[in-house]
Amino acid sequence: MSEERRISSEDLALFAMQLLPDEERAEVAAYVAQSAEARKELAEIQGDLATYALTAEMHAAPVPARERLMRQVGREKKAIPIDLPPVADAGAAETGTTVQTSAAVAEPTDSEGRSIGLGLGGYLNEDNQPKRGVAGKVLPWIGWAVAAGLAITGGDLYRGREALRGTVTTQASQIDHLAADAAAARQVLETMTDSSAMRVTLTTKGVTAPLPTGRATYVASKGTLIFLASNLAPLQPAKTYELWLIPAGEGQNPIPAGMFHPDARGNASVIMPPMPKGVQAKAFGVTIEDEGGSATPTQPIILAGE
Repeated sequence: MSEERRISSEDLALFAMQLLPDEERAEVAAYVAQSAEARKELAEIQGDLATYALTAEMHAAPVPARERLMRQVGREKKAIPIDLPPVADAGAAETGTTVQTSAAVAEPTDSEGRSIGLGLGGYLNEDNQPKRGVAGKVLPWIGWAVAAGLAITGGDLYRGREALRGTVTTQASQIDHLAADAAAARQVLETMTDSSAMRVTLTTKGVTAPLPTGRATYVASKGTLIFLASNLAPLQPAKTYELWLIPAGEGQNPIPAGMFHPDARGNASVIMPPMPKGVQAKAFGVTIEDEGGSATPTQPIILAGE
C-alpha cells in the first residue's frame, strides 16, 4: 500500500488559489476538513491572498494587448433587440379586424442564413447566444493570477526578510562578543605593561625543583589582577586552589581573588577576577580549599609572595 501523501503548506497555498488538479484538490479538501490546524493555516493563507490582492498596484495593459482585446470584443455577437408588431387586443377581435401575431414574424438569421431563435421579449435566446471568446475566458482569471504571483513573491520576500533579520541578529551578537573580548584583552595588556603594577613571585619553601611557582601582576588603582601558576600538584577530589590578596592596611582580612584547578602539566591561571579598586596589596597567597572556595584562608598556605 502506498504511503499517504503529506499535505504541506505549499499544497494549502495552491489549494487557496484554486491551482491544484481535481484529484489533489479533493485530497487537500478532505485533509482540511479533518484538521483544525490545517483550517487555521488555510484561513491565514486566504487572508494573506486577500491582502496582497488589495495592495496590488493597478497597471494599464500594454497597447497591443488592449487592441487585441478590443478587436476580439468587436467580433463577438451581441443580443439584438427585435421590434415586434403589436399584439391584437380584444376590441380588434370583436370587430373582426385582421391582425398578424408574433408567430408570423420571420425569425432573424445570421450571415450564413442560419436561424437565430428568438427568446422572451424579442431577444436572442441564451442557449443560442455566441459563446464567449478567448478574452472572456481568460480575463476572469487574470485577477487570481496576479494574486497568486503576489502571494508567491510576498512569501519569498517575507522569508528573505526573516533570514536577513536572523543574520543581522547573529552578526550583532558576534560583534558584541568580539567587543567584550577586545575590551578584556585590552585590560590584560594594560595590566601587564602598567609601570605601576606590583609584580610578585609566589613559591613554596623547602621544596626541591621543580618548584610550584606563581606570578601575580596587580594594579591597585584599577583593581586588575593577572595570576599565572606552574608546576602545581594535582588536587584531591572536591578540592580547589584559591588565590588570596593580603591587604597592606592593618586589621584588614585577606580578600579572595579567585579559585582555579591546574591542568595535567600543573599550569593554571586567574585572569581579571572581580576585585575592589584602590586596595594596596602587602602579599599574595594560595591555599587549598573545599570545592566552592572559602571566606577565609585555610592553613597551610601553599604559595606565598610579597
